[in-house]
Amino acid sequence: MKPRRSFESGHRRKFLLVVDDSQEVESALYYAASRVQRSSGSIVMLYVIEPGDYQHWAGVRQVQLEEETAKAKATFRLFRRKLNLAGFETIEVEDVIREGKSAEQIVKLIAEDEDIAILVLGASLDAKGPGPLVSSLAAGKAAGGFPVPVTVVPGKLSLDDIKALA
Repeated sequence: MKPRRSFESGHRRKFLLVVDDSQEVESALYYAASRVQRSSGSIVMLYVIEPGDYQHWAGVRQVQLEEETAKAKATFRLFRRKLNLAGFETIEVEDVIREGKSAEQIVKLIAEDEDIAILVLGASLDAKGPGPLVSSLAAGKAAGGFPVPVTVVPGKLSLDDIKALA
């Protein structure tokens, strides 16, 4: 694992945010934006295209990749609009699309980008638990050896609550 360089000259701290269509992502987005606004840095939005069931059908897989890539780009645009409407229009945001298993791609991106200093996740409002990504990264067996701190933001917080906490 590369050392974190986010505070060295020529570098800036990045907050990594995994985006999808889940409700709790908004809380994580606003928390990361609030932290950037108060302490500088930028946000990296990561959209992971999970492997499909049609790996052996190249044509079908290509269509699925194109559809998921279009969905990722639409998700990025949506979240940028939400940031602008919430008063975070000056925040620098980088978009990254990866293909694979979410947890693996998160760790891989952190290993490649030495400016990523914090992973921000939103906790699900579902009574079943915080969500699969939070469970596997922040609370699972990988938590103790994870390369950067993980901030889990409760999905129930309002924008005002998030701004006050960040």
